[in-house]
Amino acid sequence: MRDVAARAGVSPQTVSNVVNGRTEHVGAETIDRVTRAIGELGYRLNQSARSLRKGRTGLVGLGLPVLASEYYGELAERLARGFSSRGMRLVTENTGGAVRAEVESLAASHLETYDGFILAVAASESADLESIPASKPIVLLGERAFSTRFDHVLMDNVGGGRLATEYLLDRGARSIVVLGGSLAAGDSVQTLRTRGYLDAHRAAAHPVDERLIVSCGLDMLDGYRATRELLESGVTFDGVFALTDSSALGALRALHERETKVPDDVQLIGFDNVRASGFSTPALTTIEPGNDAMADAIVDAMMRRLDAPRGPVEARHVMMSVAVVARESTHP
Repeated sequence: MRDVAARAGVSPQTVSNVVNGRTEHVGAETIDRVTRAIGELGYRLNQSARSLRKGRTGLVGLGLPVLASEYYGELAERLARGFSSRGMRLVTENTGGAVRAEVESLAASHLETYDGFILAVAASESADLESIPASKPIVLLGERAFSTRFDHVLMDNVGGGRLATEYLLDRGARSIVVLGGSLAAGDSVQTLRTRGYLDAHRAAAHPVDERLIVSCGLDMLDGYRATRELLESGVTFDGVFALTDSSALGALRALHERETKVPDDVQLIGFDNVRASGFSTPALTTIEPGNDAMADAIVDAMMRRLDAPRGPVEARHVMMSVAVVARESTHP
């Protein structure tokens, strides 16, 4: 590092700031000089020595229920970018949405690899996580509010479901399918977003036709198949609230094949605001669940614990706000 500093004509501390991403007060020309000197001298950080000195690995783990998902892929990308700006690296693991894998990902032996772990909870209940000793900082993502032992960043699924349904009702839709909906007990993406759908109907004093609560999976093929079956059943509808953008895009394809015009014949709204939703034909109206704010809140929660002095840190639960992103698949 001293060699790099001498070559670039700066202090060793400035070199340290550049290689560790602390560049808020370092000029662009200085960063360029340091970067060139690093390249010319072949300087590389000794990660093992750095970890020993700091008492950290420099790694944060992220457990996701599925990797082949545009929503989770974009979340991982946002988190990787956020942690990189703090001098940390993100490692993504697949839990498969299974309770055992989720619980094991938080075991002390597994957490030795990381400075902290973020778990997108898909199957575990609060009781499954209560007995886990928090040997490292843990941040939970998911639909349900868990124990106050852990920081938790939540999506407003009920509010988003209500907002999506209100948006269709306000634009004249009266027979609205909730694609992927569920009237079952418990708190899941399906039940919570359906709860919002029902709340909107009650608030509008509009009856719900339970034939329009269509149980199916949440990916593109699920949305496609369920919409085809509904069209073939003869049930009439003039709106679709798909619980994910992926299932909405599948529904859009099924409607196109049956020459059902969107939004003239059927209005369609999704949920998640993934990138692909802006590139369909017509472009998909969707619910923005606070994607950027959620990633920022997760990074902030983790770094707050990693940077805190030793001692208890109060757990925080943060709920994101939702908004409609209006595009072409609904009426103005």
